[in-house]
Amino acid sequence: MTEETVLDTAHAAMQADLEDDGARLAFYGHLADGELFLLLKEESRGESVNPELFELEAGEDAPPDRYVLVFDQEDRLAAFAEGPAPYAALPGRVIAAMVAGSGIGLGVNLGVAPSSILIPAAAVDWLAQTLGPAPEEVEGQVRALEPPTGLSDRLITGLSTKLAVAAGLCDHAVLARALYDDQSEGLVLAFIDAAEGSESALARAAQEAMTFSGADQRLDVAFFASGDEVTTRLAKVGLRFDMPEPEPEPEAPSVRPAPGSDPSKPPILK
Repeated sequence: MTEETVLDTAHAAMQADLEDDGARLAFYGHLADGELFLLLKEESRGESVNPELFELEAGEDAPPDRYVLVFDQEDRLAAFAEGPAPYAALPGRVIAAMVAGSGIGLGVNLGVAPSSILIPAAAVDWLAQTLGPAPEEVEGQVRALEPPTGLSDRLITGLSTKLAVAAGLCDHAVLARALYDDQSEGLVLAFIDAAEGSESALARAAQEAMTFSGADQRLDVAFFASGDEVTTRLAKVGLRFDMPEPEPEPEAPSVRPAPGSDPSKPPILK
């Protein structure tokens, strides 16, 4: 029996209260962010994959509902297939985008885990659409910055989780409440010393954290250098998120000498 996974925990929280929109969004967030093992009919050839389809009768005179089968662990896929089977390991968001609009749903961990669930095609389409749009650029003059009080634990956890995958893209981020010159207000997440070209990825991560936390608040993102005056102001009132250090590049494998090339170590004969 495998250990409980993040997806198992999120699924249990969702099932515990089916009226809790936040728990349902959190489950979809984990599904999108995690790596999933997609069951294939045959070994993939290059970038082309041919998923196995699972059909369920939908009723009289109705075509069967179709699902691709995904698992959050390789051994769960093997348990379902009752042995080794071809698969493609892909982020959930990629699989959702791949099948969106085709009338195909997702069968997740079917029969092999507590998070076993059928996600209908309409829900897959929604997930792909939610993940698809890029954040819009807006302009506004901030007249005051305040501490970001009243935040839910789910939002803070969601931001921490999303920003953890941004290791190396910026030095740190600061969340504050902003008051604008048009009398509106909202949260602003400032990325400090962002790497060139990383702005779109960081903005999307922040947007998705808000969406899947269920927070009904405006969130703007901004980018500043550590020497900017506003960065000092943010540090005084904001909630800081430190970026983890990027994992070091794996060392290149050492080249082993050919057998017999070292006279002090003759090859072993069998």
